[in-house]
Amino acid sequence: MTMDPPRYWFPAKRYGWGWGLPTAWQGWGVIAGYASLVVVGIVLVPPGARIGLFLVYIVAITILLIGICWAEGEPPRWRWGKRTDARR
Repeated sequence: MTMDPPRYWFPAKRYGWGWGLPTAWQGWGVIAGYASLVVVGIVLVPPGARIGLFLVYIVAITILLIGICWAEGEPPRWRWGKRTDARR
């Protein structure tokens, strides 16, 4: 029995720290949901009228997005691009 490598929703970026664009439909669903929540926040809590509450809302949904990326993405670490040598 062979073990398949885990399929991440969000692959690591080639340079820097963090995640790139999704590679699975679940990841695209998360991004679409995040964008939808931003639009809902703009409608329900207009930034021009209540900027403080709007910023709290955006920070909260962004923390949720980062948590999902952390759970379903490649483990984050600093990356310098593709290595060409055998050291890893």
